[in-house]
Amino acid sequence: MAVDRIFKDEASEEKGERARMSSFVGAVAICDLVKTTLGPKGMDKILQSTGRGRKVTVTNDGATILKSLHIDNPAAKVLIDISKAQDDEVGDGTTSVVVLAGELLREAEKLIAMKIHPMTIIAGYRMAAECALNALLKRVVDNKEDAEKFRSDLMKIAMTTLSSKILSQDKDHFAKLAVDAVMRLKGSTNLESIQIIKKPGGSLTDSFLDEGFILDKKIGIGQPKRIENAKILVANTAMDTDKVKIYGARVRVDSMAKVAEIEAAEKDKMREKVNKIIAHGINCFINRQLIYNFPEELFADSGILAIEHADFDGIERLALVTGGEIASTFDNPESVKLGHCKLIEEIMIGEDKLIHFSGVEMGQACTIVLRGASEHVLDEADRSLHDALCVLSQTVNDSRVLYGGGWPEMVMSREVDELARKTPGKKSHAIEAFSRALQAIPTIIADNAGLDSAELVSQLRAEHHKEGSSAGIDVITGTVGDMAELGISEAFKVKQAVLLSATEAAEMILRVDEIITCAPRKREDRM
Repeated sequence: MAVDRIFKDEASEEKGERARMSSFVGAVAICDLVKTTLGPKGMDKILQSTGRGRKVTVTNDGATILKSLHIDNPAAKVLIDISKAQDDEVGDGTTSVVVLAGELLREAEKLIAMKIHPMTIIAGYRMAAECALNALLKRVVDNKEDAEKFRSDLMKIAMTTLSSKILSQDKDHFAKLAVDAVMRLKGSTNLESIQIIKKPGGSLTDSFLDEGFILDKKIGIGQPKRIENAKILVANTAMDTDKVKIYGARVRVDSMAKVAEIEAAEKDKMREKVNKIIAHGINCFINRQLIYNFPEELFADSGILAIEHADFDGIERLALVTGGEIASTFDNPESVKLGHCKLIEEIMIGEDKLIHFSGVEMGQACTIVLRGASEHVLDEADRSLHDALCVLSQTVNDSRVLYGGGWPEMVMSREVDELARKTPGKKSHAIEAFSRALQAIPTIIADNAGLDSAELVSQLRAEHHKEGSSAGIDVITGTVGDMAELGISEAFKVKQAVLLSATEAAEMILRVDEIITCAPRKREDRM
């Protein structure tokens, strides 16, 4: 007897051909969605939320676009995840990784139509990916030893990363900012100590790098505006206890004098706490929470600068940068680690007053102040700069560098083609398909710039058959250019991550032959 159905009503399943079809369609649709943002002439997308406030984001950062999409197709979700992982891991290449995975699946679809088994395709892709990686490894340049050359490599990488973003007009300026900031980190990939402050107004070229730390707060009234050799206590404690804080407590008194006594007791309690804090021998007190007028007055009398409501990011970073720790009890001053800096002063950026800490303990700390026409421009500039900083900090650790502009893809594609010719059996079809998918990236870069991609990519292929060629697509002149002369470079780590993540994602989606959609189990009424 045939079993008709084993699933409940809400569940559905797609098998074999249909499941594969649905995976391919989803993945290719995501790939087509972001591929117009690839390359120096890529376009931006506007993302508008339908929630309250209708927040608008204008971006061409692949990961940001994909993060904002709510998608039902399981294969498309896999691509979104690799894009996020790429963003967290190396910061750049978020669009490339999705485009490459999408192209690999597009090619695989044709092979499956030719009745080649998915496992054969996967085996071919594996061989091709390994071969492509080795091809890149043969051609990497490493200038770690020569500081001058290495710095110019970093500048080129930063300029290449920024050229596809909103900052492309002022990429020299921002590349210098990013390289200076990353060089201060001395090899650490912790970007916590680089703070980015966004201030609307001015133009993007007014952005600057400031050594030290800037806190987006004003200095209170009657307090010193400038402190040298500051000893800083960073705290997270309530400085507003001049009210009865026992919730729901009611105090009954029989005369106004008693009320005055209670108030006096509270003031004494507060004064005692302030005196404990002053006993640490500090001249700057920074609190995460509010500081009421009374304690602020006491601090001002002692010549201590008190800053309230420094948001959590602010005080965490401040503690890290000044070498202090966040304290919340003040009974034993010797166990509290104070922060130090040479000078605290008030500065003006645009219309706003901010507090500037210079000469901080952690020499790596710096602040990049971004200026720009509007919030949207600043947000996008922040994302672009963050990508550049991530890539640079990874390159400082892994200093291998490649040319950009479609050069790595053509190098890989050529080697993979060679492999396909040597490989017997059906796998060779898959390896050839891998090579075609790699060539899709230069093709899309050319298409986005409105150039004749077929003509350019075939010229590029011919160039790459000469030994040691450094030819890539020069989008600005619309021809095949020399990447070494144009100074277009990319980090090896980014390309490696793109290649491996895209291949693995494509493999994962190819293995699927059934999609089962279930509704979650309902809670039973326990009545």
